Amino acid sequence: MNKNFFKHWQQDLPASIVVFFVAVPLCLGIALASGAPLFSGLIAGIVGGIVVGAISDSSLGVSGPAAGLAIIVLNAIQDLGAFETFLVAVIIGGFVQLVLGLARGGVIGFYFPSSVIKGMLAAIGIIIFIKQIPHAFGYDADYEGDLTFQQGDGQNTFSELINMLDYISPSSILVAGVSLFILLLWDLVLVKKSNLFKIIPGPLVAVIFGILYQVFSSRFFPEMGIKGEHLVSVPTSSNMGEFLSNFTTPDFTQITNSNVWITGVTIAVVASLETLLCVDATDKLDPDKGTTNTNRELLAQGTGNMLSGLIGGLPITQVIVRSSANIQSGGKTKMSAIFHGFLILTCVGLIPFVLNLIPLAVLASILFIVGFKLAKPSLFKSMYKLGWRRFVPFLVTILGVVFIDLLKGISLGMLVAIVTIIPSKLGAAFSMIDETQGEIKKFKMVFAEKITFFNKRSVYNSLEEIEHGTELVIDMKESSYIDTDVSEMIDEFIEKAEEKDIKVSLLK
Repeated sequence: MNKNFFKHWQQDLPASIVVFFVAVPLCLGIALASGAPLFSGLIAGIVGGIVVGAISDSSLGVSGPAAGLAIIVLNAIQDLGAFETFLVAVIIGGFVQLVLGLARGGVIGFYFPSSVIKGMLAAIGIIIFIKQIPHAFGYDADYEGDLTFQQGDGQNTFSELINMLDYISPSSILVAGVSLFILLLWDLVLVKKSNLFKIIPGPLVAVIFGILYQVFSSRFFPEMGIKGEHLVSVPTSSNMGEFLSNFTTPDFTQITNSNVWITGVTIAVVASLETLLCVDATDKLDPDKGTTNTNRELLAQGTGNMLSGLIGGLPITQVIVRSSANIQSGGKTKMSAIFHGFLILTCVGLIPFVLNLIPLAVLASILFIVGFKLAKPSLFKSMYKLGWRRFVPFLVTILGVVFIDLLKGISLGMLVAIVTIIPSKLGAAFSMIDETQGEIKKFKMVFAEKITFFNKRSVYNSLEEIEHGTELVIDMKESSYIDTDVSEMIDEFIEKAEEKDIKVSLLK
């Protein structure tokens, strides 16, 4: 085991607890929306945390069932006729992802412009914030974790805010308000006064408050208790045999069914795309500027999906809501993702009755913080200052994701980004000149007049090939336009160059 695995446990352990509380209702909600057994969502969360977390190269990414696959899963289960048959398709999807990883299909991740990725993050933040308001007020008929504009209950993201006014629960508002106060007090005041408050996560204290409120109100003031439909609802088991019965095995007699293979390939393509989008977004949020090996990520996701399908779980992707919660809670290494998976397994197996006392209003207050941090006003200001070539794709992506869905919003943003780039010259991005003298390796990287995000991969590859002890000159004097995607990547390379004993000089 990597000796650095437990190096940051003081940050990773509290972060894993926060991710755990966020993940459990999302796993259940997505399973419900998928027309699958509720426990299948928890299985996917467990496998995504423990198995994918252990294999993945991503330090901060967290995997589990994704809302973007819910409709595909729902239709597939109905078309294939049985959940056991669908599980075969999940295994096939995982196998296809393994093939994509071995074939270096992760290269696709390098062609998402940062303006689109940042737009996706901001949009997810807006959606998270808005969709948690009904939970904070005590009513939401739609499933937890829904990210689409048009909801399954006939409402949409904004009409739900009007609809909830007929179902306001003072108890939920009280719990959400106090929980939000605890979180802000912890984050803005207490953590600055003592290291103890850095080890004990504020969200855990908020959840404990919510559980205690529910226990005491139900016993002494029943009219002030929160109704069951607005509490976490984990399937309970009275003994180990009943618990193990929640795991389902696939019907391998359907392995020759062509529709099963079509479904499997569809799952692989959509899950891989969502994962690569999330990987890029997570790397951009990472305060330590880590870079994930996308090919290895596909291998990790493929392994996770094959195992999830074998034991009765939903398809898995890396998920931005959980990943961003991990980052904003101070996670540093993959230990936080792995431990959150063990927490789901342990708590669901041993104390599901305690989880079922957690009000969704408490979780809403936690996600308010996550959503706000993803869509800070400062992000919009900084993107606007970068000019229209960056701001327009950013804004279009936000509108598309908020008012349609994730993949269609990303597609619109990509289309706009490509259209704004077409007028640029897409010739050779740079030339690498060997100026080695004697034993000292010297190279000069001369950039062309215009560098776009299409050139991101080739620049990245060349920088990665620079050996230890090299002197590198990056000449940008002739460049009239260098896409921010490329310039950010160069800045990250320079930050890490000292660790590799590489001396970098910039000519502008």
